[in-house]
Amino acid sequence: MLDALTLVTGVAALLLAAWCGWAAYRDQPTKDWHFIGMAVVTLLTLIQLVAGIVLLARGEKPEQGTTIFVAYLLGAFACVPAAGFMSLAERTRWGSVTVAAGGVVLAVLEVRLYDIWGG
Repeated sequence: MLDALTLVTGVAALLLAAWCGWAAYRDQPTKDWHFIGMAVVTLLTLIQLVAGIVLLARGEKPEQGTTIFVAYLLGAFACVPAAGFMSLAERTRWGSVTVAAGGVVLAVLEVRLYDIWGG
């Protein structure tokens, strides 16, 4: 797939996790600027989703199967928005912990996507 995009998305997810983890450490809920960070990471995953679908449409195939690749692409795309919505329901430090965990999960999904494609 696109190795650079996968790397940038994974690093951005880890930066978001660290940022929200720092907010949780300081006993703060997610704030507006955290949601801007989540939007940036979500945009990166949307670009990755579109790029993955375009590669599949061009006839390229992941080594470990198309179905699992698409499932991981969709999971990566939904990961941070789901954590963001959950943090809205929990307006304490635990909302920030939720987003931090979502960022870590997304970084792991990026490594797995790289693996599935054949990296």
